Amino acid sequence: MTEFPVLNALVFAVLGVLVFVIAFAIVAKLAPFRLWKEIVEERNVAAAILAGAVALGLCWIIAAAMH
Repeated sequence: MTEFPVLNALVFAVLGVLVFVIAFAIVAKLAPFRLWKEIVEERNVAAAILAGAVALGLCWIIAAAMH
């Protein structure tokens, strides 16, 4: 990209976070239930663990693709 490694790191970090937010929003919309309502209002621990696992999986995939 550029000759400045710090700038490269910032660009890829911002790009990775942006891709993660978009991907997680898509997963939340595709879920057969309202994810936020289940976690916050209903205090569904299983839904929170599922959301965390999906988030970690997405992060690992994005990090591997950008590396």
